[in-house]
Amino acid sequence: MFGILDRYIGITIAKATGMTLLVLVVLLLFFNLVEELDQVNRGDYGVPDALLVAFLTAPRYLFEVFPVSALLGSLMGLGGLAARSELVAMRAAGFSVRDVALAVLKVGLLMMLVAMLSSELVAPPAEQYAQQRRAEKLAGQPTLASVYGFWARDGHAFIHIRDLGNGYRVRDVSIYEFDSASRLRLTTHADRVAFQDDHWMLHGVSQSELQAGQVKARTLASARWDSKLDPAVLSVVVVRPTMLPIWELADYIGFMHKNAQSAIEYEVAFWLKLVNPVATLAMLFLAVPLVIGSQRSTSIGQRIFLGAVIGAAFFLLTRALSYVAVVYGINPAVTAFTPPMVLATITLLLLRRVR
Repeated sequence: MFGILDRYIGITIAKATGMTLLVLVVLLLFFNLVEELDQVNRGDYGVPDALLVAFLTAPRYLFEVFPVSALLGSLMGLGGLAARSELVAMRAAGFSVRDVALAVLKVGLLMMLVAMLSSELVAPPAEQYAQQRRAEKLAGQPTLASVYGFWARDGHAFIHIRDLGNGYRVRDVSIYEFDSASRLRLTTHADRVAFQDDHWMLHGVSQSELQAGQVKARTLASARWDSKLDPAVLSVVVVRPTMLPIWELADYIGFMHKNAQSAIEYEVAFWLKLVNPVATLAMLFLAVPLVIGSQRSTSIGQRIFLGAVIGAAFFLLTRALSYVAVVYGINPAVTAFTPPMVLATITLLLLRRVR
């Protein structure tokens, strides 16, 4: 499966891609750390917590920037071989452009497998743990966040919020209040809850009070709720779709559809995960005609700069179309597959012109 030249090309590209990936991920981690440091000294959240939370986002960034890193890495790897006339020697020995492309494909599949394993098996639990730690440190008490809601403790009460919204306006809130003997005494459900000044206001309230041998039910249009629950904490613990593995995304999308709710953001994340391998392979193949087809006319620096521009344009276009899908309700599969399909078409046309 891997000949001597296949291994040589593969190792060269893998090293260059790994170096590029390291630089991009470190850069993104730095920006993320700057954001996390803004939360320091709120509650029990300290600098070590900010460092840990920022570090645990690395596996997700690795997957997100992998297509761009693959393009830049393959350009640097193949460009280095071209600069040393090694590609010319290979082709003179009978190693065709097709063979070069196949060697790039083989190493690309291996690297993509590693990136996907990181994205699906390492990134979700790492980032969910980071989010959980951040929430508990900011709130100063145990919390639990998942796609199915947010749990927190407030004194003798336990709170479940089904829809976190933006943190300051939430929906579908249940409050379970216990007495000093840990017996349930009051349950409250509110359709909508909003933070005003220094307190919460419940709207669409239904309560059940448990007394000796009986339950008293009542409904209220609105009610004041004095709670230590910080809306700023809620705004930073919303479970993002990118934090979920693809099988959990599929399950949650089905759950939302069964309950007649919109799952467009989760569908966008689902299709972006599926399309990432296609985009990576298209990026890798694009490096072949860019290097072999312009060995004399352009320098390595120019090719790397062109690759960086193409990679940045692809990344921005993909993100822009994902936002378009969310805002305008366009089919996420269409917006996710459009950029890599366009890129793959351009790559195939360029490959056909290379001799």
